[in-house]
Amino acid sequence: MSDIKRFEYNWAGRPLVIEIGEVAKQASGACLVRYGESVVLSAAVSNNVASTQDFFPLMVLYQEKQYAAGKIPGGFLKREGKATTHETLVSRLIDRPIRPLFAEGFNNEVQVINTVLSNDPDCSTAMAAMLGSSIALMISDIPFEGPIAGVVVGKVDGKLIINPTPEQLEVSDINLTVAGTQAAINMVEAGARFVTEDDMWEALKFGHAEIQKLCDFQKEIVKECGKEKYVPTLFEVDKDVEKAVKAFAEEKLIKAIRVEDKLERYAAIDAVNEETLEEFGKKVFVKDLGDIKVEDIEAKNLYLKSVQYTLDEILHGEVRRMIAVDKIRPDGRKVDEIRPLSSRVDVLPRTHGSALFTRGQTQSLGTVTLGPLSDAQILDGLSDEPDKRFMLHYNFPQFSVGETGRYGAPGRREIGHGALGERALSYIIPSEDEFPYTIRVVSEILESNGSSSQATICSGTLALMAAGVPIKAPVAGIAMGLIMTDEKHYTILTDIQGMEDHLGDMDFKVAGTKEGITALQMDIKIKGITYQILKEALAQAKKGRLEILDHMAQTIPAVRPELSKYAPKVVTAKINPDKIKDVIGSGGKNINATIEKFDNVKIDIEQDGRVYVMHSNMDTAKACLDYIVNSVKEAEVGKIYTGRVTRVEKYGVFVELWPGTEGMCHISKLALERVEKAEDVVSLNDEIIVKCIGVNEKGQIDLSRKDALRDAQKKFEKKDEAKEEAPVQE
Repeated sequence: MSDIKRFEYNWAGRPLVIEIGEVAKQASGACLVRYGESVVLSAAVSNNVASTQDFFPLMVLYQEKQYAAGKIPGGFLKREGKATTHETLVSRLIDRPIRPLFAEGFNNEVQVINTVLSNDPDCSTAMAAMLGSSIALMISDIPFEGPIAGVVVGKVDGKLIINPTPEQLEVSDINLTVAGTQAAINMVEAGARFVTEDDMWEALKFGHAEIQKLCDFQKEIVKECGKEKYVPTLFEVDKDVEKAVKAFAEEKLIKAIRVEDKLERYAAIDAVNEETLEEFGKKVFVKDLGDIKVEDIEAKNLYLKSVQYTLDEILHGEVRRMIAVDKIRPDGRKVDEIRPLSSRVDVLPRTHGSALFTRGQTQSLGTVTLGPLSDAQILDGLSDEPDKRFMLHYNFPQFSVGETGRYGAPGRREIGHGALGERALSYIIPSEDEFPYTIRVVSEILESNGSSSQATICSGTLALMAAGVPIKAPVAGIAMGLIMTDEKHYTILTDIQGMEDHLGDMDFKVAGTKEGITALQMDIKIKGITYQILKEALAQAKKGRLEILDHMAQTIPAVRPELSKYAPKVVTAKINPDKIKDVIGSGGKNINATIEKFDNVKIDIEQDGRVYVMHSNMDTAKACLDYIVNSVKEAEVGKIYTGRVTRVEKYGVFVELWPGTEGMCHISKLALERVEKAEDVVSLNDEIIVKCIGVNEKGQIDLSRKDALRDAQKKFEKKDEAKEEAPVQE
């Protein structure tokens, strides 16, 4: 226990304690992060031998244990299983600022595992895990070039705050997660209620100031607990091979890069690569194996790796040079030019709303489906949020890029892109009271050459408008890129395509209305970017976003006034919560009978007595709602009703006040004068006015026509007196 080291920090007014040395001691680096009553274990491990793969095998996991919130997992197995959407998104959130801070050519497998052990809703476990990931890497022997840290920035009542509570986020104009190093910002994820570019820029700077303090805090920890970093074996290209490949392929490759069409360009580049690899693959490598000579496969593979690496570097260098120096993009556009736009709505006849949005060679088919509130997605996580009624799902089939590939459950990328689109549109979705539907938007990417998540936002907006969903304003999205040689020499690109995304330094996505930003996402491949670049990128993105919004307005200028004829229609009313049990009945007997009676309507009843009835036919929905309301409606003593006589007896008459509810008017209360026979005053099916004068313990209603007539008489007498007293105007 004496080996435990504790480091304390006041993080946004809440205690932060880092404990090192007690748990997970066999990991390369590990720490226990206590933030308020949230506890996260972060552990980092690495393989000291470089992988033979041609990419950096980094895995970052964020996993929530249900016991952290005092919950038992649902389902048959009663244990945690597949990662939830939230866990996947937080894993990506931590991966993105960490990944750029490993050396180029570092291919050792690295895993960073974050486990939530205790959850305090007011102290973000996601931000604690990001901090813990950086600390675990920093104190380990893994050659990580951090530290990094992240914070959430909110804006409540015009004031910026760090790590707002869930209650504060509910009323915050900004929900910004920003991460970075001591020197610069390197990851952004944000949602916002139509804030300006200047407001977002100020929030980014505000967040980075706190990040710098957290980086200083980590450096103190490393001084006491840090291990010596191991020296990795980095891949280095053979200079002789590099020179030979450039002589053979550089001119051909530069020519191929300048082909404007994506598929033709890639085909031309592939042809040059294949020709080059075939030519250099003719070289034979041999080694001695005892007394015989055999082919040295390992040496040949390393040789060909240098060939491929040189080809990639030629491509990378020429594209960046064309943009930065010649100001020419691979498809011939200007740096601030958007690809050709086209869009239309009502593409699919039976969906509740649909739209096709195309930008260059990126195309999204958006659909909208409306359902009852009971169709809302149930959330089984650590938060107290039980469900959500607005969902956006993003699908990326391999044919969209002309390739074969895996099909199955959505991967991290699809989940992340869908979440970005969902966040961008969530701020324009009407409230449950305004529009009592569950709303699902689905984006099918049919073609992709960059910015498909932003095309999703555009097609989703158009489909919502076509479906008649009363959104607050249209939203469009655009992706910005960056080619940077140094802090003073850089080029910001509008509407980047796939090659520019792959070979550039930044992918900066901005979505919003004409009024302001609703979503922001930034990933970079360099160690950070300056405030000035961020400010210029935001301004350039606004110009592009407004251009796209103008195009969308030409396709559909306003939200449709009516829902699709195939969409369910909903009507709503409120009943006494104590009567819900009567509507449902024993074992659901009553409500099932009602559903069957009214053509299989969908009925949702909330605990506060709100009743929602949904059906494709509005008349059927209204009739069902009236039936439910009337079935539990209670007569009010002292109130006058107009009812229909349903039975005439010697002792009085029965009057139907509304369907399913009757009261009895005794013969002595049928008229102002004495009545010998009820038939002398009323007949079957007559409409008469009656006053409710009592309801007994059995719910039987006592009515009086005499009292109703007397009250009506008094009312008319008062009106006559008022007329007589009114001054005569000459």
